[in-house]
Amino acid sequence: MRSKNNGKDFCMFALPGMFCFFAVVIIPFLYGVYLTLTDWNGVAKVKNFVGLRNFSGVVKDGQFWTSLLLTFKYVIFVVIIVNVLAFAIAYLLTRGIKGQNFFRAGFFTPNLIGGIVLGYIWQFVFSRVFVSIGESTGWGIFEVSWLSDPTNAFIALVVVSVWQLSGYMILIYVAGFMGLSEDVMEAASIDGASGIVKLKSIIMPLMMSSITICLFLTLSRAFMVYDVNLSLTAGAPYGTTEMAAMHVYEKAFTSRQFGVGQAEALILFVIVACISGIQVYLTKKQEVEA
Repeated sequence: MRSKNNGKDFCMFALPGMFCFFAVVIIPFLYGVYLTLTDWNGVAKVKNFVGLRNFSGVVKDGQFWTSLLLTFKYVIFVVIIVNVLAFAIAYLLTRGIKGQNFFRAGFFTPNLIGGIVLGYIWQFVFSRVFVSIGESTGWGIFEVSWLSDPTNAFIALVVVSVWQLSGYMILIYVAGFMGLSEDVMEAASIDGASGIVKLKSIIMPLMMSSITICLFLTLSRAFMVYDVNLSLTAGAPYGTTEMAAMHVYEKAFTSRQFGVGQAEALILFVIVACISGIQVYLTKKQEVEA
């Protein structure tokens, strides 16, 4: 009787979720792997088997590797800045300052804005607002739109991504800080531990679970950035800010090379999965119990 009830509960609660997961994630992924072995152009009814020819096309696609290197550079800046900034702000917002709940909500707000909308808003800021400030003040850094220069356009991408992602990471770090044991912190203070010592030897180890989550989220989201890249710079000027995800999209849907584009997407997926897996493994080892 119990086994029947267990089977009924499984079908009622777990089966719909499993069906959606397979339909939305597993089956499309396997179909994508199949497409890497064909010459499909996205329109033709026939998909000719070409083996590993698409992967040799990826090796010869210098623009893909350039965009991938740029993505690595972008990820390094975004992950470090977002997590350092979010950790510091979360620390301040759990010290009992006046209006800290208001500030928490305010910092989280940018994360609620879609990447496409966010990109267009900041495009207006960099191209119009900053230029107007530069013309009225004579500050050279603002006289020309940042989006017209490759270096400044990259910096603009980093700034917008940090502004968007920091709020969500702040909430996670705030939850981590609020979960710290007061007894442990009081014992450290009684033993004469200074603020820096407490931060390094007590707070950081106890916060490693939050750090693990935030690093994983920022890594995965930064590697797969597309919406902000599309609406803010669209790869301009002259393709110098085209990230890997945008290049994959252009290769598959604009150039109609679905096989090569899917092969590049698979390589990007493997890279992100390996780096994220290593990061989670290393940071999990540093976690301690209070």
